[in-house]
Amino acid sequence: MGKGEGISDLAMAYRLRWKRRRLLWRSFRKRHQLRCVRDNTARITPDDVLCFSTVRNEALRLPYFLDHHRRLGVRHFLMVENASDDGTREYLAAQADISLWTTQQSYKLSRFGVDWLTVLQMRYGHGHWCLTLDADECLIYPYHDTRPLPALCTWLEDQNLRSFGTLMLDMYPQGRLSEYRYEAGLDPFQALCWFDSGNYAIRRKLDLQNLWIQGGPRARMFFADDPRRAPTMGKVPLVKWNRRYAYVSSAHSLLPRHLNHVYDSVGGEMTSGILLHSKFMNTVVERAVEEKQRQEHFANSSLYTGYYDALRSDPDLWCESSTRFTGWRQLEAMGLMSRGGWI
Repeated sequence: MGKGEGISDLAMAYRLRWKRRRLLWRSFRKRHQLRCVRDNTARITPDDVLCFSTVRNEALRLPYFLDHHRRLGVRHFLMVENASDDGTREYLAAQADISLWTTQQSYKLSRFGVDWLTVLQMRYGHGHWCLTLDADECLIYPYHDTRPLPALCTWLEDQNLRSFGTLMLDMYPQGRLSEYRYEAGLDPFQALCWFDSGNYAIRRKLDLQNLWIQGGPRARMFFADDPRRAPTMGKVPLVKWNRRYAYVSSAHSLLPRHLNHVYDSVGGEMTSGILLHSKFMNTVVERAVEEKQRQEHFANSSLYTGYYDALRSDPDLWCESSTRFTGWRQLEAMGLMSRGGWI
């Protein structure tokens, strides 16, 4: 590294340090937007793996989402319910391993729920391995079917790692989205069992040093004319939390930026996982109408009018190159996830 590059990197580190402080202060100021519905945090023990999530109208997905992550080894869920009207709040409030807060404030103006979760992570997540997920994401990792999440977290700590990266994999059915009628509690990936395996572009962001991954059926179907506008698919959802940490953009990147180093920069492979993404249930068609009106899910929502209109048309995302999901070993063989040294 030359002298000029070294000075530039120090300047960037200084700016990001202040950015992290501003994000933490911003989140702290928004603590009053949350009203506690049920506080079960006294049940949290020091070694518990915690899960944080902001949800709205997810009563259909939540039974499977919770059961899946309980089976992995999550011991407590800290959740923010945002203006639901489908029974989500009541369902979550009845669960003994969930602490629940509610708010009617803007999801978009809370940095898409990140500000609210940061408040809870500062207070309850410090010293714990914490998952930060949306209700339509299910974590899998190498050996997840035989080795619990606490074992993975212990191994990561033994490797002096404090974060774990994943690719968010959009799963979809064969046929129009409305044709598959999902019932609460069932495994959604029995029908959402297809994915795109080889159309991903990856670049490393210079400022936060995270991987910016784009591709999958959304890039192929909805952003083919401008693929750089497609959603980013890389996430860092599992972190050994410290109250001084802050997510910058959903769970796509964090500060301090060393937490984004979930890849091997010299050509090897680090252990990584997958977030199976159940966005493309039949309900996405009707929700596209609502989300287009609410404009709460994108920073520049007006740019995504065509995306919502395409979803409203009830598309078939399947194509001849679609791949049927069979398990984590298949994803590893394709290079979409890696065991690394976790054997």
